[in-house]
Amino acid sequence: MRRSELVREVEWAVVDCPPRDVPRRLCRVLARGLPADGVTMSLLTDTPARQMLCASNQIATDLEEVQFTVQEGPCITAAETGEQTHLTDWDTGARQWPLFTAGFREKHPDVQGVHAFPLWFGDYVLGAVDIATRVPGGLAGDVIEEAAGAVDAVAQALLPAQQLLLEEDEYPPWEPADVVGAHWADTHRAIGVVAVKEEMNTDDALALMRARAFGSGQTLAEITADILRT
Repeated sequence: MRRSELVREVEWAVVDCPPRDVPRRLCRVLARGLPADGVTMSLLTDTPARQMLCASNQIATDLEEVQFTVQEGPCITAAETGEQTHLTDWDTGARQWPLFTAGFREKHPDVQGVHAFPLWFGDYVLGAVDIATRVPGGLAGDVIEEAAGAVDAVAQALLPAQQLLLEEDEYPPWEPADVVGAHWADTHRAIGVVAVKEEMNTDDALALMRARAFGSGQTLAEITADILRT
């Protein structure tokens, strides 16, 4: 599929599409149009308020969850720098993102590359799209160029979903519901609980939760659920 065809697929995917269904459709378009074994997209990925919008399968969910838990990885870097971030050499990746590479490779040792693309809107970054692939050496250069063009189109298509997120009083209506809830209201509730209990500020409370998750081998979502059950 040529780049222009994939961009058109992205644009057509959201025609007459309710905003709450946009992320899922876009994930499907990217997963179908690229040699991708997992696609995930999230908003505001350089802040504790990051919000996962879509994960195309379990590989994608794990890719997002590990990064959300340890707060490092290609997606985080792409959102922070506004630049494409490509992980194809896992030894080099282990030096840059040691917690992420250890956690994700344990779950999916067959994934050969992770490619993260920032979601730009005007002069600021909305978030990032991650593409995981089993292709040896990761995506080829022409495919990366194709993906970058498609992600630019995705950023525009996501604007209605971003507005819905800002206006939604309850959990955003996206799937998987348990992970989305943990990335949104549940996490912030749990941070407040820990901050009060431990008499610390919210940044330190979040850091403590992440440390507990990493030390126990759990995800931040699981730690969040444990805190809110007690």
